[in-house]
Amino acid sequence: MIRPGLALVLWLATAVLLVANHTIGDTLIATAIGPRDAAWYKVLLPLPYVALMAVIHARRTVGPAWQAGALVAGLLWSTSTVVLDAVYGRLTYGESVEAILDRYALLDGAPWPILLLAQLVLPWLCGLVIAIRKRPADAAGRS
Repeated sequence: MIRPGLALVLWLATAVLLVANHTIGDTLIATAIGPRDAAWYKVLLPLPYVALMAVIHARRTVGPAWQAGALVAGLLWSTSTVVLDAVYGRLTYGESVEAILDRYALLDGAPWPILLLAQLVLPWLCGLVIAIRKRPADAAGRS
């Protein structure tokens, strides 16, 4: 079942973590270990939390339309995180468009696209795992 409200609430929980993580990463972590390592910190720390949100979403949207629900969640989470990141950088540090786009230069070693890819793919992967695990139970119940 498609639940855009659930996807939004779970993304808001992730957004709060991302903003807090950005703030800590840009202030405390960047001064302690450097900006490049702080960028990796800002990507790797939220990944388990994003996975947890994807599992919660998958368990709540189980059913015949789970793929559509996963698509809604993945697109909502990843695109709105791009907007949140751009607004945060612009309002907090007055970053230019070029500086914001530099965070997405994956070939230059920028890690930020890894988080966005995880937000895009994890809702579908978790939904697939739950659908596969639920299928044998349904088949056993019908016999």
